[in-house]
Amino acid sequence: MTADLSKGSRVSPLAAPLSAADIDEAAKRISGVVTRSPLQFNERLSDATGANVYLKREDLQAVRSYKVRGAFNLMAQLSPEELAAGVVCSSAGNHAQGFAMACRSMRTHGRVYVPAKTPKQKRDRIRYHGREFIELIAVGSTYDLAAAAALDDVARTGATLVPPYDDVRTMAGQGTIAAELLDQLDDEPDLVIVPVGGGGCISGITTYLAERASGTSVLGVEPAGAASMIAALAAGQPVTLDHVDQFVDGAAVARAGALPYAALAAAGDMVSLTTVDEGAVCTTMLDLYQNDGIIAEPAGALSVAALLEADIERGSTVVCLISGGNNDVSRYNEVVERSLVHLGLKHYFLVDFPQEPGALRRFLDEVLGPGDDITLFEYVKRNNRETGEALCGVELSAATDLEGLLARMADSDIHVELLEPGSPTYRYLT
Repeated sequence: MTADLSKGSRVSPLAAPLSAADIDEAAKRISGVVTRSPLQFNERLSDATGANVYLKREDLQAVRSYKVRGAFNLMAQLSPEELAAGVVCSSAGNHAQGFAMACRSMRTHGRVYVPAKTPKQKRDRIRYHGREFIELIAVGSTYDLAAAAALDDVARTGATLVPPYDDVRTMAGQGTIAAELLDQLDDEPDLVIVPVGGGGCISGITTYLAERASGTSVLGVEPAGAASMIAALAAGQPVTLDHVDQFVDGAAVARAGALPYAALAAAGDMVSLTTVDEGAVCTTMLDLYQNDGIIAEPAGALSVAALLEADIERGSTVVCLISGGNNDVSRYNEVVERSLVHLGLKHYFLVDFPQEPGALRRFLDEVLGPGDDITLFEYVKRNNRETGEALCGVELSAATDLEGLLARMADSDIHVELLEPGSPTYRYLT
């Protein structure tokens, strides 16, 4: 799914509230705290696409994501009175770590609201970076519920809110990524691929490139299950999604930010947006780890996943933003599972076995192929019934083996139902 923004002139999309000069000032402001992240040429991805592919490694920040840029830039501009009143943020995890680091650096007390499903690894890192200056509060099942709790806190206590994306100071800090990468390359890139959650990072990068580069395009990437910015552009204003897949937690936002939306809506043809399936994200995460030694979180792998699906001009220079590396190792079972399903190597079936001796043996001998492996088998014998259903997970050695497996199932006297990914039954059983 791809959205091309309406045509427009190549000018700063938020000329009044945010400019490249503001981003240059932000770069000076945060220079003592934020790492100048490496821009690394990647031979594997360059060979795969025919382009010259560079990875902007924001996963190598002290907080393992770019979010510290926006949080520190905003807090560094607060008055002593605002800092004394305390600061509050909501986050899926990464913004909170940057916020926590800024709080400890500035010796300011802050409260962090995160969704209850935020991975333990991210919660532990928030506490580590903030130490005694941070109170962590887990509330609600989604980022948006955590954000509502943070707003309620600000209304009750008079504390200062530090937004993760919908504030020009946050956007300016995150836009410093573009200032760095232009300085790190001999020539300006042809394309910069950026993950999109609330939109603060891509709007800051777009603002800077619109003024400081003459021909660079930007591709924003959302997870297919949380395409809030594409929905906003289609509707002509930010809208709230009815459902959000929380897997790509760093970009799982139900409603895009108003200011980032305005930036992208006005950006013209230098920007386009696309989505990537969560399974493709998982495959990319595994490839980055196994081939490049990069531990990317789901949102951090979005740009490379989109690169591999996009129509990239051979010989062009492309920069992919690896936005974060805060990945909980306990999630890797799910990462592998989603990747196998995406690649067509993992399938689930409901098998209606005759309740008679030898039924399972016939299934193994007559239906499964030599390279098929049963990875899940759940069966409960029913009394007073001639058949009993079993949930069976099968991993194939090649995606093309599915056709033969289905043909053998059709020829068998055992009734088998393929469970389709995304169906209610599939989600419930797996």
